[in-house]
Amino acid sequence: MAIPVIMPRQGQSVESCIITKWHKQPGDSVAVGDILFSYETDKAAFDEESKVNGTLLGLFFQEGDDVPCLLNVCAIGAPGESFSDLDPNAGAAPAEEKPVQAEAAPQQAAAPIAAPAVTAAPIDGQMKISPRAKQMAETRHADLSRAQATGPDGRVIARDVQALLDQGLISTPAASIGNAGGIAGTGLGGRVTLNDLNQPTASMPAAPIDVQHVDSYEEPLSNMRKVIAKAMTQSLNNMAQLTHNLSFDTTQIQAVRKQFKEQGAAFGMEKITLNDIILFAVSRTLMMPEHRALNANLLGDTMKYFNAVNLGLAVDTERGLIVPVLFGADKMSLLELSNESKRLAKECQSGKINPDYLSGGSFTVSNLGSLGIETFTPVINPPQTGILGVNTITTKIKMVGGEIVPYPSMSLSLTYDHRALDGAPASRFLRDLGSNLENFTLLLAKG
Repeated sequence: MAIPVIMPRQGQSVESCIITKWHKQPGDSVAVGDILFSYETDKAAFDEESKVNGTLLGLFFQEGDDVPCLLNVCAIGAPGESFSDLDPNAGAAPAEEKPVQAEAAPQQAAAPIAAPAVTAAPIDGQMKISPRAKQMAETRHADLSRAQATGPDGRVIARDVQALLDQGLISTPAASIGNAGGIAGTGLGGRVTLNDLNQPTASMPAAPIDVQHVDSYEEPLSNMRKVIAKAMTQSLNNMAQLTHNLSFDTTQIQAVRKQFKEQGAAFGMEKITLNDIILFAVSRTLMMPEHRALNANLLGDTMKYFNAVNLGLAVDTERGLIVPVLFGADKMSLLELSNESKRLAKECQSGKINPDYLSGGSFTVSNLGSLGIETFTPVINPPQTGILGVNTITTKIKMVGGEIVPYPSMSLSLTYDHRALDGAPASRFLRDLGSNLENFTLLLAKG
């Protein structure tokens, strides 16, 4: 009996996931542990492994499809076995790029037979092309006149457009306007393609053309980038954001960090960083009753105050900014906080973070100190009411006993929602945080 493979639910807050790549195709043999497909939420990426041995009978969704969690995405079974009853699209109107069922392969077959590629066939003068493939071709200037259609009924699909791009078959709008140089364009509408540019002419000898220098190029935003863009625009459009800056003397926290590094191995504390120390101080300062408006969410006309600090930690990844949450950070020891923050950061960077850790924060810290930033304006992660920017250490001077003395200084940038609190309480939070950091050993002893 054919066995369905469902779209997993990665966290209780996730309703659907996007298939980013199929690693197996209908007719392929699969074994337990083989990766069937890759998929992503708006913040993390995952691979789905096969739980059974068999043959991949058919795909119910294609790359780029947004699939509801727990819905069947493909079927595995014996060659030729029926699986139509597992298809969630069965009985529905034919969808774009409907998956092709693998035919029963003879027992002697050594490999699946790939679908033949045919020249894209027009219908009433119009090429048969899926909406996703058409958008991809338009944004990345693929030369569709060279497309080899491998979709159902001679339709050009996304993988056909990608094949054009991989071969450098790109039409250049700039070259088609005026057709400088008298080059004959062979692309759609007479467009000059890279292939045309590489052909020798009387005025231009044959030479390879670097696509990066022919014209500009476009790429669609990733799903994650779209989510970030929407959230940041919403934040700036819907909040009254204001930023205050304050610097403090880092002499003591640097001394504590040095001691941990040199003598902390016996206690497992040698990897504690300045950022860990700042997170610890922030969690304790936010729990002071007078600062409850910053450990909160503003929900329309209602303030939601937290009895614990669920501290968001801004993490830079290859896919974009991700903010996992340290739940109950105010209850963690410095070592526990250090270990948990590193675990979450590592999972974000590998794309394996559980989405349940990406919501529910009460306040966020964003540290750009390692990049040498002296001050910046962090953007609040709604519906939180504040975010702290941590900057690099610089040298300043102060008067001590009538003498000018240099000292290491760090600037903190607090952006707060002026709808939730005023400038004075926001400034008092920065003042108290700076004091706690300058007297960190006392704060650490307090717990």
